[in-house]
Amino acid sequence: MSDITLFTGTDCHLCDLAKQMLEQVGLNNLQLTQVNVKEERQYYHQYGARIPVLRREATGAELGWPFEAQQLKEFLS
Repeated sequence: MSDITLFTGTDCHLCDLAKQMLEQVGLNNLQLTQVNVKEERQYYHQYGARIPVLRREATGAELGWPFEAQQLKEFLS
């Protein structure tokens, strides 16, 4: 089961930036699952206009773009 879900899309420059930031910050032993909202219709209306969005599965807390490295670190801790 995933700890963190990244809602993303095809050819999404902002999603690429979010992924790079995740790589730089590190996941702190959390498991990441990526969901392309265009392939998973159940999420398209909820996240399609807001991607990239990170969601903590345990709490449902979300971090939407734009976010900075410090905000990401706090969200993942």
